[in-house]
Amino acid sequence: MNEIKIEDKEKYLKEHYPFKPVPEVYDKKKCIHCDSVFYVGDYKVFTDELGEEYICCPNAPECDGTVIDWIAPKE
Repeated sequence: MNEIKIEDKEKYLKEHYPFKPVPEVYDKKKCIHCDSVFYVGDYKVFTDELGEEYICCPNAPECDGTVIDWIAPKE
């Protein structure tokens, strides 16, 4: 997997986030893989060998969580 640097994270998120509603970049989420709480805008994007792009946990590649693994953190 190779990381892609995203210049406009808000735009990319709105165009590529696979679920509705699309979170805001300043929303907080928790990754169920690594237990970290982060701002959505800190995400990373990686491509696989077929060119598919994945919105990943900010702790990637050490953490293999993607958007499907993000939940609302307990306040």
